[in-house]
Amino acid sequence: MPNPVQSAVRAAIEGGVAFVAAYNRKRLPKTENPFLVGIHAPMRAELTLHDLAVTGSIPAGLDGRYLRMGANPVLPAPAGHHWFLGDGMVHGLAIKDGKALWYRNRWINSRMAAAALGRAAAPGPRRGRNDTVNTNVVDIGGRAFALVEAGSFPVELSETLEAQRYNPFDGTLDGSFTGHPHRDPRSGESHAITYDGGIWDTVRHVVVSATGQVVRNVAIAVEHGPCIHDCAFTARFAIVLDLPVTFSMRAVLGGHLFPFRWNPAHRARVGLLPRNGGGADITWCDVEPCFVFHVANAFDGEDGRVILDVIAYPKVFASAGSGLDVPGRFERWSVDPSARRVDRRVIDHTAQEFPRIDERRFGQRYRYAYTVSVPPDGNTQLTGATKLYKHDLETGGRRVHDFGDTHLPGEFVFVPAAVDAGEDEGWLVGFVIDTASETTDLTILDARSFEAAPIAEVRLPHRIPPGFHGNWFPAA
Repeated sequence: MPNPVQSAVRAAIEGGVAFVAAYNRKRLPKTENPFLVGIHAPMRAELTLHDLAVTGSIPAGLDGRYLRMGANPVLPAPAGHHWFLGDGMVHGLAIKDGKALWYRNRWINSRMAAAALGRAAAPGPRRGRNDTVNTNVVDIGGRAFALVEAGSFPVELSETLEAQRYNPFDGTLDGSFTGHPHRDPRSGESHAITYDGGIWDTVRHVVVSATGQVVRNVAIAVEHGPCIHDCAFTARFAIVLDLPVTFSMRAVLGGHLFPFRWNPAHRARVGLLPRNGGGADITWCDVEPCFVFHVANAFDGEDGRVILDVIAYPKVFASAGSGLDVPGRFERWSVDPSARRVDRRVIDHTAQEFPRIDERRFGQRYRYAYTVSVPPDGNTQLTGATKLYKHDLETGGRRVHDFGDTHLPGEFVFVPAAVDAGEDEGWLVGFVIDTASETTDLTILDARSFEAAPIAEVRLPHRIPPGFHGNWFPAA
């Protein structure tokens, strides 16, 4: 039971921090926020569109929904805003029998967003005051969950996105979750490494069963409150990326809403936690200081090492504006638990992000990875980032699909053509923005005819802002 004195002291401290932060936020420079204008300008309305126009032919094997998530502030406030923050919006497009049946976009009805929109907040239990959810939409236990890291409980979404409910996995989740759980195709379980901005000395390995309930919740000791956006697993280990981006009270007190900064005093390391082990069983392996937002995959090597493929940044959130500083590159890490060290090799120096694979290969040896180009100069409007890459990790080759001037792709997901299809036998699905016409296409590529023109494009008559993550949800 909480100590009432400790609770009162903590509440007073948090209130004081909030007061100072709000005061200093008003003193931040009154400049245009790059993540609220241009290509990032939020959508202002929820739409429902039926019988959408299609160019080409949608494959008959695509039967289901593509759902994608991103931040879309209801009431944009430039001061202190960051791209990773803001009310969540889900975009959904349903496909069946070669037709695009409908498109919908819906805000997640958090308490703040619902109040601003003049409607009731989504029902269900809350975890703390901040119930914003804006990062990813995943299938867990046959249900669609909108997710965010380090804060709110997940939000369960209905088939048409109309009904929403905050759902801590049927009451089994007692802490924060992540925006990047990964499903083990052999067991159906979803693995996550979770952290909490208010808890600086512990992260957790959380496993959710194939039916959608938490079955493992193991604490792991850390320092400084690290930001851990993604994770991975192999047949033997859950992998913890404890890298030098940590909670910054200075940033919070300065009025910035995004509370994490580069911390050169924080030891960079990769943790190998036995899949059924306790927190004390983890093996920490040192790595050169860097940061990883996203993992492509990991698997056990034949020599006892763990192979981990990532997009690695030399440094992020070190500048005053909490930007990415230097673009990421595609790397293969060889994690040696005996020597407790990580050897890094660059797969591709080209600036890129959002790695995805055939998820039937998670935690196992695989061959192909798909990534999206990003501007090498870091421009926030993504100018020139018109390419999608296909990496052959066996031959070292790279193929390029260029969508052409003014066409900016987001993250693409791989959809296998059949349960037993080959690793690249299927389709790549994702949104492509046309900045000239302010429209968006749901674009479908043949993964094997990668450079060829799209098989099909579903035209949406509006621009969907660059979001974060999404997935294909096959029909039951």
